[in-house]
Amino acid sequence: MQEFIAFNEQRAEIYWWMSSLFARELTDADLHEYHGGEMYTFLSGLGMTEELKAPVEAFRDAINQSNSRPDEQLELAADFCGLFLSTPKTGALPYASMYVGTSGLLNDKPAQDMNVLMNDYAIAQRKEFNEPADHLAVELDFMGNLIIMANQQETEEKREELMQAQLSFVNTMLLNWLPLFVKECQNRDQFGFYAAAANLLLAFCKLDAAFLAGE
Repeated sequence: MQEFIAFNEQRAEIYWWMSSLFARELTDADLHEYHGGEMYTFLSGLGMTEELKAPVEAFRDAINQSNSRPDEQLELAADFCGLFLSTPKTGALPYASMYVGTSGLLNDKPAQDMNVLMNDYAIAQRKEFNEPADHLAVELDFMGNLIIMANQQETEEKREELMQAQLSFVNTMLLNWLPLFVKECQNRDQFGFYAAAANLLLAFCKLDAAFLAGE
């Protein structure tokens, strides 16, 4: 049981880390951590899994290249804004409704589905993050909370029910649009930091879906 809890905590931390990465620009303090030993150790651990080895190496290379930019924080902030805070014609907007369903963010099905799920599981969106519910950061934060919720269950039946809910969520709310989002990032991120991060996220979600499916 303790191994189950510890492994789930690690999974949740990865989803929360990725959520923060796509929620806001990185600060100087963030970048100090990215270039430190803890991040190197963390990525090395992820890269030990064969399915994540190549995307982890690509992301680590992007981090190293970013460190050589003249004004790293400002330039990465500009990359973030150009990709995620611009328009569909110029950026890679991180909303599910840009890639599935019809046009519009607030009224489209992905946002509605997310609101229903958050209500069903009593998982609230962070108040300081004022974005539609189908934003990638919201979905990743929700997944992290859903994982921890499984740890809090007292019976095997309830834990298994929540693990199946996680599998359904990854397949129907993330993997149904992440591949298209990654392609947009790769096409529009000239420097490549966020494209590498998005590709790592996609690889991790695929791996996590396989784990949850018992493969």
